[in-house]
Amino acid sequence: MTTLAIGFILIAVLVGLVLLGMQIAYALFAVAFVGIWVIRDNMDLAFKMLELTAYSGIADYLFATIPLFVLMGLLVSVSNVGRDTFEVAEELLRRMICGLGVATVAANTIFAAVTGVSIASAAVFTRVAVPEMTRHGYRPAFSAGTVAGSSVLGMLIPPSLLLIIYGVLAEVSIGGMFLAGILPGLMLAGGFVAMLVGVTVLFPRFVLMDPDATKARRQDLNAEKMPPFIMLAKLVPIVLLVILVLGGLYTGYFTPTEAGGIGAFGALIVAVSRRSLDRKRLWEVMKQTAIISVSILLLLIAASFYSRMLSIAGLPNAIANLVQGSGFGPLGFLFLYAVLILLMGMILDSTSILLIMVPIAAPIAQGMGIDLSHFGIITVLAVEIGLLTPPFGISVFTVHNTLNDPNVSVEQIFAATLPFVGVMLIVLLVVAVFPTTATAFL
Repeated sequence: MTTLAIGFILIAVLVGLVLLGMQIAYALFAVAFVGIWVIRDNMDLAFKMLELTAYSGIADYLFATIPLFVLMGLLVSVSNVGRDTFEVAEELLRRMICGLGVATVAANTIFAAVTGVSIASAAVFTRVAVPEMTRHGYRPAFSAGTVAGSSVLGMLIPPSLLLIIYGVLAEVSIGGMFLAGILPGLMLAGGFVAMLVGVTVLFPRFVLMDPDATKARRQDLNAEKMPPFIMLAKLVPIVLLVILVLGGLYTGYFTPTEAGGIGAFGALIVAVSRRSLDRKRLWEVMKQTAIISVSILLLLIAASFYSRMLSIAGLPNAIANLVQGSGFGPLGFLFLYAVLILLMGMILDSTSILLIMVPIAAPIAQGMGIDLSHFGIITVLAVEIGLLTPPFGISVFTVHNTLNDPNVSVEQIFAATLPFVGVMLIVLLVVAVFPTTATAFL
């Protein structure tokens, strides 16, 4: 049996192990170790490469970016910045068609610029936005679907943990990935807003329990307005954090790691000033930061080990030759790759997909002349769609579990997210066809 055949078998075994419930890190380690052992017929070499990878895999100052951005996101989450952002967006947009849905998208867009994790956005806005939307006459399932659909913005709008992980796996600049994510992220947010308004106008009963009563309530809204100084006070912390972190990063004043440190310190000041961080919460934040960071770093070590096994098997070069020999151009390759990612998104979580596919696909894309930053945005967009598609749909399940409403089923939330999936597919197509949407700021 050739090493190439062994490589393909090992990838199939890896996917099978993950589907059977094995942790992705352990599956990567096991498959890579066995692969190197079998291909080279040398167990000592497999142990030696594991030892080298364990050290060199994360022995870089750049990897401090991960715990620092995780810490910043958790501190922001406990300081109720998400709730305040939604309240201001609600005040400004409530007279608009589907105003609270648009407010949820707007708040998620701003919140994503300081958290970088979709699950955090889904959990925060389920508690904040869904009850408020339901109280104003929106269907509970549509409200939950709006939160789940717009929460994926956290994976694309920088700083994003998925962009960081992709940058590490593909060995491209993390700062460059953040810049590449700006325009597609704004396109996605704008598409969501246009879709919500359009769906409300064309299919009001899909959105509202009683469209006539809701329309009359919006036209006759005489509720007391939030004073401007209160709105300003609620927005200042998050706006300053965004300017501090992303402004310093994009102007070149901070490296990504320094931006993470400054952001974490700024988030700590916000949490302390709001008196939302006692000893117990601080301990929980630090513990969660350690758990998440160690998990991600362990995954990156495992992915590096897996990538070395693939190189020994000659898999990336063989697949690249196969793709080029089949007559597919760069666009055809991107199409097939996106379809594969979408299918994998139905059965695997986003991090697992990146860890399995990027070490294989990134060298192929680079060999075909595709910009790796552009390729990364396509990858993350396709992976994001998996957060909303059954049967896995982790964002949908997060919203459902956080909402804990027996009258709103998982199936209803999945149905309500379908328009969001449609918008994401359109944006994915536009970004694939027009690379400048991702490379405009590079």
